[in-house]
Amino acid sequence: SINSINKHHSIIVSAPTGSGKTLVADYVIDKAINDGKKVIYTAPIKALSNQKYKDFLKQYGCEKVGLLTGDEVINPDADVLVMTTEIYRNWAITNSIKDLYYVIFDEIHYINDIERGSVWEESIIFSPNSVRFICLSATIPNVDEFASWIEKIKDHKVDRVKHDNRIVPLEVSFYDEELGITTLEKIREYANIPSYYKLYNLKEKNKIPFPNHLHLAELVKCPCLFFCFSRKVCEKNALELSKKFKKTDPEIQKFVSKKLRDGYDLSKFKSARLLREILPKGIAFHHAGLLPKLKEIVEELFAQGKIKYLYATETFAVGINMPAKTVCFEGLRKFNGVTFSSITSKEFFQMAGRAGRRGIDKKGYVIPMINRKEFSYSNIKNLTSKDTEPLKSKFKLSISAVLNLINQHSQKEIDIILENSFYTFQKKENFEVIKRRFHNLIKKLNKIGYIENNKLTDKGYFASKLFVDEIVLTEIFGTELWRNMDQYMIILAISSLIYEPRRGSKIFGKRFTSTEKGLIHNLKPILESKVENIKILAPLIFSIFEKQDFFEVCKASNFDEGDLIRLISQIMDRMNQLFNSVEDKTLKERLESSHDMLRMLIEEVS
Repeated sequence: SINSINKHHSIIVSAPTGSGKTLVADYVIDKAINDGKKVIYTAPIKALSNQKYKDFLKQYGCEKVGLLTGDEVINPDADVLVMTTEIYRNWAITNSIKDLYYVIFDEIHYINDIERGSVWEESIIFSPNSVRFICLSATIPNVDEFASWIEKIKDHKVDRVKHDNRIVPLEVSFYDEELGITTLEKIREYANIPSYYKLYNLKEKNKIPFPNHLHLAELVKCPCLFFCFSRKVCEKNALELSKKFKKTDPEIQKFVSKKLRDGYDLSKFKSARLLREILPKGIAFHHAGLLPKLKEIVEELFAQGKIKYLYATETFAVGINMPAKTVCFEGLRKFNGVTFSSITSKEFFQMAGRAGRRGIDKKGYVIPMINRKEFSYSNIKNLTSKDTEPLKSKFKLSISAVLNLINQHSQKEIDIILENSFYTFQKKENFEVIKRRFHNLIKKLNKIGYIENNKLTDKGYFASKLFVDEIVLTEIFGTELWRNMDQYMIILAISSLIYEPRRGSKIFGKRFTSTEKGLIHNLKPILESKVENIKILAPLIFSIFEKQDFFEVCKASNFDEGDLIRLISQIMDRMNQLFNSVEDKTLKERLESSHDMLRMLIEEVS
């Protein structure tokens, strides 16, 4: 990898967790700083961006490092910039990248993500040809295909660094409620015995005892990372296990109490009180619904080896370098928003890869719990034997991409760019699909007045600086519609566009005054079905103005605190995008003051 960087080549590093991939990123950053060049490090999630920013601050100092996420901008002219991949994509599309040496894509396998995968592809396609890439992932089965694509469209050498052997090998076993920790073959053997159900007086298959995490916890070697695919299950299981322990660690107790009282009193939150109860016993939970400061407490104690059992959702496996001796799985199926389905081999090995601590463990233990009711030997065998899932294009042509293509390129250049997608590279006939989508979007944008005579109109230019909900935001804020909207109405309108309720989420109270009625009347043709969110969200958004205290605002709904912070952060992100699009001074002031109010609300608990 170092030789490749010295030759100014791009590199794709496919190597297991703990094998030193981050050293490649560290080397290129050191080299860039010494040579006075710029490097961008991108991460798939904000939490990982924040963690990397803190790491780089310690290494290089605050003058050299900057952070850009949807709701936060720190030192944007720094030599080393940490940002979410979406921010980098936005820069690339608008041709805002100058004098960049390397861009590092951590967790490049996110290109497979159905919702967001296109962001990684667009980031590579729209990057200037002078930029070089470092793509990092634990496993890329089709690394040669991916490298060949980049070589073809960027006309420079892409080196492959592929390493399949783990420094700490994994031992995969399975937990069955009757057999204990065993092999998959042994479970199949027992599941196929005809007299089995008679022997245990089980008339139906679904009467077989469900595997119990408490029984497995007694058998595993610690520290143990226990993946669950539900936040509630994480908390419930951690609390159940804590009841089995009486001894507490006074040092942890003291550490947690101090952290909870440091600044904003976090002990007011139920999740904080629950953690305060179980952490001294060496047990914890970690998920995206927690306050950032609570996640930091858990991560710090886990890194110190003070936590023996950590129940976590899969977000813990993204980038955060916190291995354990044993990784357990509550199951191998998760809810995808519609139904329950099996996790992929890539997801399994992303989580399983956290087993085994380099320099400490001779092997890492991986133990999924098996529910015989859903047992399928071949499916589980395929899933847990090897990561066979290749990188596959999820390319979607966004409206902002189309508008920027029209604004910056000739038709001939546009055809070349569209042909450069990984989607087309993987299957030549896909080019016609992309061209069709492009021309359909052009027709739509012509019809609604964003393009005229193959050039952007004022509305088209406004929308070209937005990267999500481009048309809706333009129709509200790129016209005169916003003039009758105060801060409350602006935040309510933007939040209504973003809000996607989780199962069981509730907002308490009602607020339906002439303000909300007027907003619904004005925005119904634009927001369409989303206009109903105005009525739903009004009590919550109004409480932000009325209370201006995060704990008090939380009382307006049953949202997890982390989800409320995420909603507010997304509103702030849209405001940042709008701020860069609008020219009207009054609107800029309203957006800026609204953004500042939201920032102060979540700053004290983030």
